Amino acid sequence: MSRTLAKVTGVALASVLVLGGCAAGTHPGAAAVVGKTEITVSDVDETTRSVSTALGQPFSTNVTLRELVNSALVQQIADQRSITVTEAEIAPAMKAVVGDQTTYERFTKDPVANAFLRDVAKAAVGTIKLGGGTGISDPNGQQAQRAGLVAIRDASKNITVDIAPRFGKWTDGAIDGKVSGSLSQESAQAKAKREAQEQQQQGQPQG
Repeated sequence: MSRTLAKVTGVALASVLVLGGCAAGTHPGAAAVVGKTEITVSDVDETTRSVSTALGQPFSTNVTLRELVNSALVQQIADQRSITVTEAEIAPAMKAVVGDQTTYERFTKDPVANAFLRDVAKAAVGTIKLGGGTGISDPNGQQAQRAGLVAIRDASKNITVDIAPRFGKWTDGAIDGKVSGSLSQESAQAKAKREAQEQQQQGQPQG
């Protein structure tokens, strides 16, 4: 992981999901459910592969899942408070996350990696705005960010966040991967995606 990406995802966003151990209420095929947003296992796996390629080094599935959940959580809280993040604000934040132009270009060439980077950048800006700041270039951005983290932590108490046992559980804002388990039923979204993938594979020529 690049140092800048590690800083933004780990320090700047500060693992805002201070949710303790989330309940294992997801469905087979789902890595997490944040309110009404479902993140599938295939989403996590595909994103992890794409980000690893863009970075040129391994990127953890746990970090991927953490950031996908974080992005969904920040988006929902921002929507509740009528806070918007524009494309003009996201673009410079994306470049700030990766730190150099070459890495940025590798991300933008891959639709999956680009979407992940965009979500991380949008969440970073959203966190600052939730704390009363104006965005990534706010001279008081760090102070606003800290206030935003508090706002997100408080608001998250009213949003159901479930993590699949196979990925572990949330402990102090991080995934404890030592915890594992099985899931009991498959959601419609996960099932539809899985069946579509299976049909696509069956339609491919063998050998």
